[in-house]
Amino acid sequence: MDGTAAADDRDSSEGTAHPSSNGRGPADLPGKGDPPGKGDGGRIRTGRNLPAAVAVGVALGVVVIGSLYVVKVAFLIVVLAAVGLGVHELSKALGSRGIRVPLVPLLAGTACMIVGPYWAGTTFLVGAFAVTVMVLLAWRMFQGVEGYVRDATASLFIAVYPSLVAGFVPLLLASDDGADRVIIFIAVTVCSDIGGYFAGILFGRNPMSPVISPKKTWEGFAGSALACVVGGALLVRFLLDGELWQGAIVGAVAVVCATLGDLIESVIKRDLGIKDMGTLLPGHGGVMDRLDSLLFTLVPVWLLLTLLVPA
Repeated sequence: MDGTAAADDRDSSEGTAHPSSNGRGPADLPGKGDPPGKGDGGRIRTGRNLPAAVAVGVALGVVVIGSLYVVKVAFLIVVLAAVGLGVHELSKALGSRGIRVPLVPLLAGTACMIVGPYWAGTTFLVGAFAVTVMVLLAWRMFQGVEGYVRDATASLFIAVYPSLVAGFVPLLLASDDGADRVIIFIAVTVCSDIGGYFAGILFGRNPMSPVISPKKTWEGFAGSALACVVGGALLVRFLLDGELWQGAIVGAVAVVCATLGDLIESVIKRDLGIKDMGTLLPGHGGVMDRLDSLLFTLVPVWLLLTLLVPA
């Protein structure tokens, strides 16, 4: 789930390219009536299909919890499938702009970075990433000189985001209480999404960044922050037997990272002139539209839990 800072921004104004505006939608242009995405009373309204979004969210939750607490290693398969689809979506989106990304070595490198560190740790993750980079650069070299720097740069971007970042999931999962740690990481991000969603619907009036994401408001961010801090404090206390203040720190960092992740994904989509990364998940968009905040939250939460509540 992405930790939005308001009601969702996936409506007709999100990522819709304008012929002369470098990916900005018509609703984002000055002098076009009311502020973008605002309904009666100036409140930000959601464009999400809520029943479909809830149904998909519940189904994903069942898959995550089932894989974590039945056969813990099976969760890596879930992560690999999700990130692999995300890599494919990003590659396809970049391809719409004529950017060629070698998908086969990217997916192979992604698999190594997500599976290997569960048994071999951080050293394997770093080594797998370095080898993936070398293969990507060499692979693209044999496809011609024109556009090499552009394509290679895009390939390395995907190798880092989402592939390398997702490689911290097995590091989080590997400890004896790894399943609980993963639940905390996912749950605080979901808290950001839910808290921001409802606070944005009920109270959202002041957009955080009208150009990047018109639907995200400061009121929604406040709702995200409250939900994350409370959720983080309770989860760390009851799942890891940590202190409430430790969980509150995790939640406070998570809400900032989740919001940044969501905004960065919006920037990418606006630059590419697309609304969503895909259509696989009804009410949500593509897989990357769900992974954006999770990816940005993952490493800070892993680091904080490792330092504050060692396994």
